[in-house]
Amino acid sequence: MSEDRLKEQMVEASREEAKRAVWWSRRLRLTEYVIVLAIVVESAAFASLAPQFLSLANLINVALSIAITGILAVGMTFVILTGGIDLSVGSVVAVAGIVAAMLASHGEVWTGFVAAVLVGLLVGTFNGVVIARLRVPSFVVTLAMLTICRGLAFILTGGRSIGNLPEAFGALGRERILGVPVPVLLMVVVFAAGWFALARTTFGRYIYAVGGNREAAYLAGINTRGVELMVYALNGLLVGLAGAVLASRLGAGVPNAGLQYELDVIAAVVVGGTSLSGGRGSVINTLWGAVFIGVLNNGLNLAGVDPYMQRIVLGVVILLAVLIDQWQKRRFDARLG
Repeated sequence: MSEDRLKEQMVEASREEAKRAVWWSRRLRLTEYVIVLAIVVESAAFASLAPQFLSLANLINVALSIAITGILAVGMTFVILTGGIDLSVGSVVAVAGIVAAMLASHGEVWTGFVAAVLVGLLVGTFNGVVIARLRVPSFVVTLAMLTICRGLAFILTGGRSIGNLPEAFGALGRERILGVPVPVLLMVVVFAAGWFALARTTFGRYIYAVGGNREAAYLAGINTRGVELMVYALNGLLVGLAGAVLASRLGAGVPNAGLQYELDVIAAVVVGGTSLSGGRGSVINTLWGAVFIGVLNNGLNLAGVDPYMQRIVLGVVILLAVLIDQWQKRRFDARLG
């Protein structure tokens, strides 16, 4: 192939990628508007079905439930942007919370919180090494870790919750600053940091590049494996933080804590418009997705919907979000073709 022909192909590929970037940017903005409208509609519907939905106490409960999911969803957004997935977050949340509670039961409250974050970081780094260095699919690795950590949670506790903890243990989960619950403040900080990392740093651009086209990113000189490893490590760190916050809120280390959290977290990210194929997404939209899922779960509870039916509703929401994503991608590819 001649050099001129190669240059022409590179220029054409760049133009196509630019078109994709513009299209996805518009799509994410549209998704944000749609989600906000959906939140308003579902809130109005639930308020009509259950007047207590708009009570201050219930809105605080919604905010607290969103806080845990939101912290986890930021890390999951990073992971999915690289084209991966993490199914182990719920189990790791349980183990991290148990470690924090075990140390707190011996008077080491803040050491316990730090240890919980480190546990999450350790598990996330292990996942990243196996996925990035050994090239094992993320679905397989994190599914195995889900089972391992859940079993470890029950082994560490003997199947019983670790309670009777010092009052200071409730600092992360129950205290308020200027009337705002600490978990909500932590979520805001995490989302702000996640937005800054993706939108304003070289590392963020590398994440999008790896998820968009791994081979092209590698040829451009990006350490794709290193980026992937760091993403899983960062995700693990946030999972550990969420585990510490949840345990603090519950006032105990509970072996079955975090059950099915991965479903809510993935739902928040996907509903927020992040593509499961990687390379396209937004932390801000993930926040709206988390709000949508939090309001949905809370409203269904207040409306007296059967818990099993609630999982069906959430599953349908995830499926619809993925189907819409795939339909829009095929439509856009058809236009390019």
